[in-house]
Amino acid sequence: MSQYTAPIRDMQFVMNELANLDDVARLPGCEEVSPDLVDAILEEAGKFAGEVLAPLNKTGDQVGAKWKDGEVTTVPGWKQAYDQFSESGWTALACDPQYGGQGLPKLISTAVMEMWKSANMAFSLCPMLTTGAIEALMLRGTDEQKNMYLPKMVSGEWTGTMNLTEPQAGSDLAAVRTRAEPVGDGTYRIFGQKIFITYGEHDLTDNIIHLVLARLPDAPEGVKGISLFVVPKYMVNADGSLGARNDAHCVSIEHKLGIHASPTCVLAFGDNGGAIGTLVGEPNRGLEYMFIMMNEARFAVGMEGLALSERAYQHALQYARDRVQGTELGVRGGPKVSILHHPDVRRMLMSLKSQTEAMRALAYVVGAATDMAHLHPDEAVRAQNQAFVDLMIPVVKGWCTENSIDVASTGVQVHGGMGFLEETGAAQHLRDARITTIYEGTTAIQANDLIGRKIAREGGVTVTAVIAEMRKVEAELGGVQGEAFAAIRRALGDGIKAVEDAVAYILATYNTDIKAAHVGSVPFLKLMGVVTGGWQMARAALVAQRKLQDQQGDASFYQAKIVTARFFADHVLAQAPGLAYSVVNGAAGALELADEQF
Repeated sequence: MSQYTAPIRDMQFVMNELANLDDVARLPGCEEVSPDLVDAILEEAGKFAGEVLAPLNKTGDQVGAKWKDGEVTTVPGWKQAYDQFSESGWTALACDPQYGGQGLPKLISTAVMEMWKSANMAFSLCPMLTTGAIEALMLRGTDEQKNMYLPKMVSGEWTGTMNLTEPQAGSDLAAVRTRAEPVGDGTYRIFGQKIFITYGEHDLTDNIIHLVLARLPDAPEGVKGISLFVVPKYMVNADGSLGARNDAHCVSIEHKLGIHASPTCVLAFGDNGGAIGTLVGEPNRGLEYMFIMMNEARFAVGMEGLALSERAYQHALQYARDRVQGTELGVRGGPKVSILHHPDVRRMLMSLKSQTEAMRALAYVVGAATDMAHLHPDEAVRAQNQAFVDLMIPVVKGWCTENSIDVASTGVQVHGGMGFLEETGAAQHLRDARITTIYEGTTAIQANDLIGRKIAREGGVTVTAVIAEMRKVEAELGGVQGEAFAAIRRALGDGIKAVEDAVAYILATYNTDIKAAHVGSVPFLKLMGVVTGGWQMARAALVAQRKLQDQQGDASFYQAKIVTARFFADHVLAQAPGLAYSVVNGAAGALELADEQF
């Protein structure tokens, strides 16, 4: 099983040169963010990820979480690791200082989040869900709810969940049936069942704070009749101590393809008289509030795609360096060499490396834009950045996770037959990655959101602004000499044209033939990922070229940046025109068969 080493040098490059950490550090509330502080955080997080979390990853996969009589036992070593995690302050990194958080920018927490997920994805899911619950309560909770729950959730003493899905509903939240009956003292009794609840029950903390979607008795049908409630596992007394056990119980956990150490729970509310909860915000606005958590979670799941890709790449690279097989092509009678010398293995490794770096660059840039959207003093700048974040979250979630399956699968291929054996560990990355395109909204849900809410509804305003920024980089590439930059410029230009053509088709078709538009939604999402990822890789190559010209820093690192961007242009960006063709021309073949012809 490979070890995990946090790619701190690349993280620093992306944060400083592409995500503009200096600009983030000048935002109100971020004045103490210095390069030394950021480097120290990355170094310490890298050590914790590599030394504490990564060694538990394989054990977690092999042993898995266990359920018995309503209680879940986590993997041996999990509890000790979680205690270290919370005691070290990692749960509080980006949280509000008012409730014990450190108040650091999203850009920093994004890089740290990547480390947790690369080292041990199953472990990382617990703090991920807690972060989303904290965000929802911060923005919509009452003062009483905030004071009761947030300090201990921020400290990691308690964890949080979100409860949306039900057996009959799946992704159709309009079909939610869980009901909330008012008691009369500001509390409600909750009745219903929720499925696929990550860390809905565990032994890591004394209390779990569930955020639950349910319907009030007079609620309208559909999504407009859903409210959000806080339902703790244990009731909380006025002095903050734990009271009686609430009527919320885990009746089973799922047996999954991957992330075995993360308990995916079926939770029953109200089997013994009703689970006690309190309303978050206003009645019938629960889905709106839950999307606060959902967007946080969707970005975080996109980070899982990036993180698993990094881990699969490291694993495959280590094997390719060590595995000696065959002689080098063109060297007659030469010695046996490692498979790293074979052209197709190098192609596969470059595919893993380039896509991982593109995903990291895009995700960190979106993370920095989130900071700008929340903290910049200029309202117009905040709005511009928020529009960019809204456009790109489905791309980060959908593209990075779909990539992670391909990257992890290619990582298995690099291992050859050994990759198909569980002992080598490469297969775990593929199994773990497979869920990422499904939960927190499937790729189709992300793509439907992208073409509907984010493009058609606003007439393509934001995507047009992004295209303009990409055109600026294309023009800048034209001022740099060399075959590599000519190739990058050519591929980026073709990619931008492909996005323009696809956007024009969506805008022309969405309101007249919505089914035809939606046939191409997932290819369009991939197209956006490929081209915006290529945009960031081109920016990276330009920065690297300037550093080399000025003789600054590690020349080998910057040379590799240019070569990797060239590879991405030739092998990944080159797919863009074909994806646009599918968006524009793909509806007929998908929609013309009668049902009985399938």
